[in-house]
Amino acid sequence: MEDTSNVTLALADASAFEAFKQELKASFSVAVEETFGAVEASLLPSDADIDNSLTAPDAVVHHILLDGVKVGGAIVTIDEATQHNALDLFYLLPSTHGRGVGYRAWQAIEQMYPQTQVWVTHTPYFEKRNIHFYVNKCGFKIVSFYNRYYPLPDDEERGSKAHKLEFFGFEKVMR
Repeated sequence: MEDTSNVTLALADASAFEAFKQELKASFSVAVEETFGAVEASLLPSDADIDNSLTAPDAVVHHILLDGVKVGGAIVTIDEATQHNALDLFYLLPSTHGRGVGYRAWQAIEQMYPQTQVWVTHTPYFEKRNIHFYVNKCGFKIVSFYNRYYPLPDDEERGSKAHKLEFFGFEKVMR
């Protein structure tokens, strides 16, 4: 059943980053536990990976608000020159799952960045809920399958463990 509450975005500043990290990890833990039966730290973004996203050049950190109450967050990277932008991290508190909040949050992000020509993002292969969300709800197309033979492009630079996981890459060309 879709929630009819108001979903908005608010900019987050550095003072909120630690809480953002903890909420993101807790949210991601739900899917890991549902899939693997236990939360393995190696299947969650590391503090370093999250910090890199939070502080990357051109990164914008948003709180997702439901009737003014924070229920999630998103980090987007906006390339003003090319308008090929990225959704780096996106999470909702588990209590909001299945209520249409994520879709309305994504719509708010698209509305905030109307000059975007292309959005890109990625999600682990085991995250069926995310794959459904990006493809069937938000209109992304799967364009890549990242794995040990075809690692995420910035994996080596970041020193991330992400290359040990398999990810789908998504793209949404805006009209």
